[in-house]
Amino acid sequence: MAIHPIGVHIGPGLTDDNELDDGGPLARAAEMDSDGVQVFLADPQGWTAPVPRPDAADLLAGDVMVVVHAPYVLNVATTNNRIRIPSRKLLAAHATAAAAIGAVGMVVHGGHVLAKDDPAVGTDNWRKTFARQAEDGGFPVPLLIENTAGGGNAMARDLDAIARLWDAVGEFGAGFVLDTCHAWAAGWDLGTAVDDVRAITGRVDLVHLNNSRDAAGSSRDRHAPLTDGEIPMELLVEVARAADCPLVLETPGDAASHAEEIAILRAALG
Repeated sequence: MAIHPIGVHIGPGLTDDNELDDGGPLARAAEMDSDGVQVFLADPQGWTAPVPRPDAADLLAGDVMVVVHAPYVLNVATTNNRIRIPSRKLLAAHATAAAAIGAVGMVVHGGHVLAKDDPAVGTDNWRKTFARQAEDGGFPVPLLIENTAGGGNAMARDLDAIARLWDAVGEFGAGFVLDTCHAWAAGWDLGTAVDDVRAITGRVDLVHLNNSRDAAGSSRDRHAPLTDGEIPMELLVEVARAADCPLVLETPGDAASHAEEIAILRAALG
């Protein structure tokens, strides 16, 4: 594995019968010449618990970086008990399943509270999530909170919100994922984004290196190919170099286009 591996987000690599599809993630990684893969372990838009994967032993034994992304529907910040409580339980279940395949970490969105709610309640709900999990020994893989593109009362859209969130969860060793498309959509200065985040969290564990189909500050989360979007390619390379950590591409395209993007990045980063 490369010192700072470059991975690609792919499908689960499984059929509906939980059998390997097209060789699974390891075959996809080889096809793209990528150092890693990012996968969901269940429907990202649903509340289904993950099941044991048939390739778990191979993923554990392999030299391909594996990152797991938690379902999008999870929101441990919300004041809605019917969402927050199942979110906590499913977050723990996905973390356990991520550990079973040797994942280096699990990405989860920061979530949000309702417009009528005080965002401080959301940050405290995040604190309670980590604190309650700590009573059971903590999460079995690093939990990596990702910045988001838009949404009112979001926990991780703006830098000041991230600062409030880290005041609540930093003591538990929470990790951070910097998504360049999301940061661009939220109006961040990508030239200083890595330093800005590190000044708050002390860390950037993973970068989702994505271009954007929309202008800066649009609040729209629409990823574009690495070299074909509104974010200048040299700015994306600057973020990758400054972060000096693993990268995952969540860009649209097939295996050939992802292989090309990886080659371009490797050349640019030396």
